[in-house]
Amino acid sequence: SGRPLIWVHAVSLGETRAAQPLMHSLRGAYPQHEFLVTHMTATGRQAARELYGNFAQHVFLPYDFPWAANRFLRHYRPVLGLIMETEIWPNLLRRAARLHIPVALVNARMSERSASGYARLGELACDAIATFDVVAAQTQADADRLEKFGAKNIHVTGNLKFDASGAAVPPNSFREWFKGRRTFLLASTRDGEEALILDAIALKELPSDVLMIIVPRHPQRFDDIAKMMNERGVAFSRRSAGMPKTADRFFLGDSMGEMPSYYACSDIAFIGGSLLPYGSQNLIEACAQGVPVILGPSVFNFKQAAESAIAEGAAIQIHDAGELLNTAVALLDDPGRRTRMKEAGLAFCAAHQGATARTMALIEKLLPPSYPPTSD
Repeated sequence: SGRPLIWVHAVSLGETRAAQPLMHSLRGAYPQHEFLVTHMTATGRQAARELYGNFAQHVFLPYDFPWAANRFLRHYRPVLGLIMETEIWPNLLRRAARLHIPVALVNARMSERSASGYARLGELACDAIATFDVVAAQTQADADRLEKFGAKNIHVTGNLKFDASGAAVPPNSFREWFKGRRTFLLASTRDGEEALILDAIALKELPSDVLMIIVPRHPQRFDDIAKMMNERGVAFSRRSAGMPKTADRFFLGDSMGEMPSYYACSDIAFIGGSLLPYGSQNLIEACAQGVPVILGPSVFNFKQAAESAIAEGAAIQIHDAGELLNTAVALLDDPGRRTRMKEAGLAFCAAHQGATARTMALIEKLLPPSYPPTSD
């Protein structure tokens, strides 16, 4: 169309949701621009279509071959590239620099585990990271690790997920479905975690009025989890089949894009990816809805957020599946403590918002002077 284009790369579902407040701020500040959002997963692409509608184009990012990166950038000719979190592709960044396309790493994070992996790449990683025109890091620890790899112009702006957590709960809340039941949500569980928890339940059964909602992180595992539950003789309903059966003790959330609704109807939530060494999924969304959070021992993807949530009374950390169940039952039997954790979670999220505004201030300095933001 000849209009200047801003490109945002959000590799998968989590990054796509985290980018939501930034995308809407960009749209408001730069209405004369077009927007391109790229992904590497189908779940990320589907989420972007639901969140951003028709105001952005949605395509998959090519693999990092020099000819593919070059062709992609020459085709779209963005005036600015924004890479979410930790997507560092050497050929893509090198080609962008040669075409004089400024690129920022936003909501940037680098865990100790990621740093060890990049260290094995030596100069390749350092050269790529040094290419970014600006780095907007989530925490000072992330900034320090990125600086060791040669990152320049680093700013600590906070985590966009705190701003994204303020999104309204969609109207298809399941509160009426689960009315009269105490609900224990296993949110975004990863491979191997469901089996550990189901084995623990076989040894320590949950109270009869408790409904356990299992929502696996990856849709390709939905049928595998259903098969596992059938093999164990677990009575369960599936979201894909509609309303749950009253007698069932378990509910399999085999749907995408409905996690806010699951949080809205849950009394407590375990955050998946933390019981086994995956580094945890996003705990901020649960805290923002006032849901008491239980975390496993592995939280390196959200280290500072997890430590702060625990310290401020919004979350509890456990060590294994048995302790998870004991803690869950204790919380379900203690409404007063759940209320205190709810209030702590809401305060925790409110105190950490503002990353979008700080990131936007950096973006304004990167755009060509002929494309200023609108005054309103």
